[in-house]
Amino acid sequence: MSFENRCERRRDFRIYCIDAFLEPAFARAVHDAFPSYAQAERLGHSFAGVNEKRKTQITDAALFAPPIRRLHQLLASDAFVERMSYISGIPNLVADPLLVGGGIHEANHGGHLDVHVDFNVNESTGLFRRLNILVYFNIGWLDADGGVLDLWDADVRHCLGRFPPLFNRAAGFATSATSWHGVTPVTCTPDRMRRPGWDGVKRSTIFRARPDEHWKGKVAMPLEDAVNTAPRLGRGQAAPARQG
Repeated sequence: MSFENRCERRRDFRIYCIDAFLEPAFARAVHDAFPSYAQAERLGHSFAGVNEKRKTQITDAALFAPPIRRLHQLLASDAFVERMSYISGIPNLVADPLLVGGGIHEANHGGHLDVHVDFNVNESTGLFRRLNILVYFNIGWLDADGGVLDLWDADVRHCLGRFPPLFNRAAGFATSATSWHGVTPVTCTPDRMRRPGWDGVKRSTIFRARPDEHWKGKVAMPLEDAVNTAPRLGRGQAAPARQG
């Protein structure tokens, strides 16, 4: 199958998955250049909420090791962006130089990312987020290690695709108001980590529970939302008494 024919439409969700994405020696060089999870935590931003935890992200390209910086340059090149525009059918794509929501992503044992749709406007540039690409660098990854990219229909009832994060695999999708996707819990041993590379109407990231996540959808997620949106009381202040 040609590179141009790797994008398919499942209902109204454009999805692609390309194995052997990079030249093997270069893919191995990128793998070897990845920081450890502890290093990534120091260099980037870590997440520890109900919907995403044991996950860290580095977006500053100045902090990338040379092979990873080269990958960033290749994926942001005019030639590659034009090819992805042709494959996806989305005209006039441009790369995000700030890697907002992109860059290096790592998840360690117990890490996960619940089903969600991404923010759709880059606040810094005003550009719409239209297409995601994830390149994986996990050598010897097993089904039992988890960390699967799962893609869902508009009602988050039916899974449209599941892609394990295998070494040198690129997977992604067109970003929309209904491009629901997530990452299943990472169950590899603590000395390993999941290594995806690049994750590219105004909306923040919105989460949904999977059909079998009843407790999370009914209790944990609403509770965290309530805590995050409740008025904060300063020291020495008392909550107002309710009348009636």
